[in-house]
Amino acid sequence: MQLNSYRELKVWQLGMQLAKDVYLLTQRFPKHEVYGLSSQLQRAVTSISANLAEGHAKDSTKDFPRHISIAQGSLAETETHLLLAESLDYLQPNCLAGILDKCAEERRMLSGLRRKLKAKLQP
Repeated sequence: MQLNSYRELKVWQLGMQLAKDVYLLTQRFPKHEVYGLSSQLQRAVTSISANLAEGHAKDSTKDFPRHISIAQGSLAETETHLLLAESLDYLQPNCLAGILDKCAEERRMLSGLRRKLKAKLQP
């Protein structure tokens, strides 16, 4: 199946939903975190979908796995920041559970896409 746009990728769509959820969560953070943890978390989460879009937009299938790998790193960074926010009592555990579930699903989808692309590139 040929995709016409990165927006058709389910993994990109989930990344966008995750970014929206994180932005809504960071609105609850203390004001002194606007340029600290809130900003770091927002940059990390937006990097997930942005790297998928960039990798898909390149003319080379060969370069796409590298962008997926960067997205995987941004996802790990996002999870780390979320866990830190929880430990600082900026978030309630019940608020975090749903987002961490989405992170786990995103991780599975990123790994699967990367695996498929690498297999496609093998001679």
